[in-house]
Amino acid sequence: MGAIQRELGVRLPAALLPAAALSRVNPGRLPWPIRSVLGGAAGTATMTLAYAGERRLRPKVSGSLDYDDSLVPGQIVAGILHLATVTDREENELGLALRWGYGSVFGLWHGVLRRKLSEPWASVAFGGTLMTATLTLFPLLGRTPPPWHWPPSVVATAFGTHAAYVGAVAAVDDHMH
Repeated sequence: MGAIQRELGVRLPAALLPAAALSRVNPGRLPWPIRSVLGGAAGTATMTLAYAGERRLRPKVSGSLDYDDSLVPGQIVAGILHLATVTDREENELGLALRWGYGSVFGLWHGVLRRKLSEPWASVAFGGTLMTATLTLFPLLGRTPPPWHWPPSVVATAFGTHAAYVGAVAAVDDHMH
């Protein structure tokens, strides 16, 4: 376990850590979609570490830091799959599967944008798309209030963790570009 993981009390699979992912591949030999998905996985790992870091900085906050960090994503998946009875543990597992699956695959959008735009414009468009989805999909799917009713701390966490995600996706994808 690396120093950052140890400090934050989080353990991530080594293959998902940006340095480990980058050290095992020859970037020039990978097709852009694979590079982008690896960037998405690195972004998801970074987002997970950002949540852990915020928990350490705000020890008095109990529970979820924002809606992505709650049972809401798992509830949405359970609803879409028409799962009648789902425990909190299962909602958490569904939410983690959604975070890692969606977070990794969403890196493809950065790859598409990067093929059309130079940086930082690709990342600005990528981040804008991501935040638009974050601020609209949860309320549209009926699981959260509209974002203008979210507490300021939830809004700040959502923007901060997603900025960490965008930065990591762009860094890994561009390093391999």
